[in-house]
Amino acid sequence: MLLAIPALRVLRRALASDSLVLAAQPRIARLLEILGITHRSVDFEALGLDALFEVEPVERRRAWPARCADELRGATRVVAWIGSREPGFVERLTTLVPGSIVAPSVVAGRLVWEHLVHTVGASATHGERALRAPVDVPAALGEEAHRELTRCGWNGSDRLLLVHPGAGGRGKRWPAPGFAAVLERVATFPRLAIAVHEGPADSDAVAALPEPLLARTIGLREPPLPLLAGVLTHATAYLGNDSGISHLAAAIGVPSIVLFGSERLIWRPWAEHVEPVVVSPGAEASDAARVTAELTRLLR
Repeated sequence: MLLAIPALRVLRRALASDSLVLAAQPRIARLLEILGITHRSVDFEALGLDALFEVEPVERRRAWPARCADELRGATRVVAWIGSREPGFVERLTTLVPGSIVAPSVVAGRLVWEHLVHTVGASATHGERALRAPVDVPAALGEEAHRELTRCGWNGSDRLLLVHPGAGGRGKRWPAPGFAAVLERVATFPRLAIAVHEGPADSDAVAALPEPLLARTIGLREPPLPLLAGVLTHATAYLGNDSGISHLAAAIGVPSIVLFGSERLIWRPWAEHVEPVVVSPGAEASDAARVTAELTRLLR
């Protein structure tokens, strides 16, 4: 969903009096609403999409529209990045809301964010600066985050490095020894505080870091996403794997190092200031040296 921000900006710009409503997993949908990318958000599961996928007996075929939520039946336009391989879904959705766009979320060989922009009838190069501008975070979130960081041990003046060693899939995680080698080096920099973020699926990745190193860091355990966005406004730099948190840091405009496997570069962030660093699956010393050099450049 964070890679869809440029496409959502295209849609919002095209609206006259209508609202742009995002249906997605509630946490991320609400975040994009708070950040002003969309006007409103709804829970994806509340739309009654099952009625568009199911194969029904003849006697019930005319009843399926009533099983869709009012939110969906009342839409004037729908863009769905799901269901493109299901002819029945496409037929029913375009019957329910004529002119609906149904497209895959990913196509081989094309950057995901560029593909999503293309699906809504725009070019990734048209108005590119506006499409790829950093996302503004409400000042109130930054103030709340400052208080939380201070409560967790930040002195409010040291530079802040936010690190996210986890990722939703284990295959996207750079091994803990790589992170440890980099962090042991930059931890010696003067007036630098290191905060380690741990999301709901990241406990193993954080626990794998050396305990003496973790003892010198600020722990951020499962903060709400809006609060984490506020935290990122105070970050001097960010280091993390190919993950949603890394995409959030990049979108907000934080100088970031995002670690990718070479086969996943189509998922790179849309932010112009972020150049992904390709690392191997093992914690190679050469990779750690390159990441350390890049991070040093951001911190100095």
